[in-house]
Amino acid sequence: MSTARTPLVVVGDALLDHDLCGRADRLAPDAPVPVVHGTRRSSRPGGAALAACLAAADGRPVTLVTALGGDAASDTLRELLAGRVGLVEVPLAGTLSSKTRVMAGDRPLLRLDDGDGRAREATREAVSAIAAAGGVLVADYGRGTADVLRDALAHTAAPVVWDPHVRGRPPVPGVRLATPSAQEARAFARQLDEDEEAGDAAGLRTAARDARTLVRAWQAQAVAVTLGERGALLSHGETPLLVPTPAAATGDPCGAGDRFAAAAAGLLADGDLTEAAVQAAVHAATRYVAEGGARAVAAPDDPEPAPEPGADGDTTADAVRTATRVRAAGGTVVAAGGCFDLLHAGHVALLQAARRAGDCLIVCVNSDDSVRRRKGDGRPLVPAADRVRVLRALECVDAVAVFEEDTPERVLGELRPHIWAKGGDYARTRLPEQPLVESWGGQVLLLPYLDGRSTTGLARRAALAPAPTPGGTR
Repeated sequence: MSTARTPLVVVGDALLDHDLCGRADRLAPDAPVPVVHGTRRSSRPGGAALAACLAAADGRPVTLVTALGGDAASDTLRELLAGRVGLVEVPLAGTLSSKTRVMAGDRPLLRLDDGDGRAREATREAVSAIAAAGGVLVADYGRGTADVLRDALAHTAAPVVWDPHVRGRPPVPGVRLATPSAQEARAFARQLDEDEEAGDAAGLRTAARDARTLVRAWQAQAVAVTLGERGALLSHGETPLLVPTPAAATGDPCGAGDRFAAAAAGLLADGDLTEAAVQAAVHAATRYVAEGGARAVAAPDDPEPAPEPGADGDTTADAVRTATRVRAAGGTVVAAGGCFDLLHAGHVALLQAARRAGDCLIVCVNSDDSVRRRKGDGRPLVPAADRVRVLRALECVDAVAVFEEDTPERVLGELRPHIWAKGGDYARTRLPEQPLVESWGGQVLLLPYLDGRSTTGLARRAALAPAPTPGGTR
């Protein structure tokens, strides 16, 4: 795979997305509908704007060509894109489309759509950006941006990846790669032959037939039909290639198609072969879902101030923000856990080794009640607030999260680290949190302890130390 980062131009319809996330564990008394409580609202770029942000997170310069207007949603999206991507606007007729999802955990319960704006016309600046592009991704959401710039897209010399939508038009002839989902491929193929039976959109035989049909009808060099958890099916018009996902990923799949198309477009612009680009794109989309999906690029509508450690040093929100920031920048999130009562050289060596394994280290610490249940009434010797303060003072520690449970599964589910580091004394034991970490493609990593260092040993020696003599020093 090429290591160069060719600038990419993303052309398409930007959206403004909102998520209202909470918990749903009961039904309303007056209607059989779930009650969502403990909600937090966040906003993020959507549509072509999400694809552009994801491409930029790969470390390449990205310019987004899209339709924006003078409405409030357009202004909010401009603020969200500032500092992430370059922006070339074409005029918008109407108001920017936005959608709001009401979520219970990772499960959407309801979606509200607003705005019906469409791109009005091309501009000279937009045409020039496409003409000068090293690579082009068209994220067509059927709201006119690709239509008004269709002539420029048809004549660019850059490799074009076209991510189509059934509300939009087919790709221009000659695109390097088109990336419909199985459902979109089925719909486009049926438009070409209305007498054809519907078939199973998720079936490999149907996807292969649809891909072959679309390669010929669209005069595309290749079509990659995305199959969700099954990966993607790549066709040049003959025998297709199935590119499976590297692991089963659970989580919110919203935006996975944009992640796939953005990765493929960038790699093709860098000069990679289509097969290699599609394989890497499948891996990128799998990681995207496993690491929390579109929430990685979301921003809270009412940002909370960084929390001060309370009685138990609860700084979980700060730890989640740290993990989200590092993940969005393409870095590796490492987490380590323990009581860390009476911090000693063995602890420090473990944490330093864990930090070297990635781009940030988040330490998950048992609360006072959790330590007491595990170690007995005499522990902890040091309260959580003090343990957190000492850990945060270490140069190798980027954030600390305190958990109340006996095991850290809940906080790990919020952090979704790439690596979960534990001391080598667990080498012959399957950790209870190991299946959870592996469910999103994470890796459990064992690191050696320094021999002879333990909190229990330190406490025992301190208890046996002679009492100070009167008038002596302590």
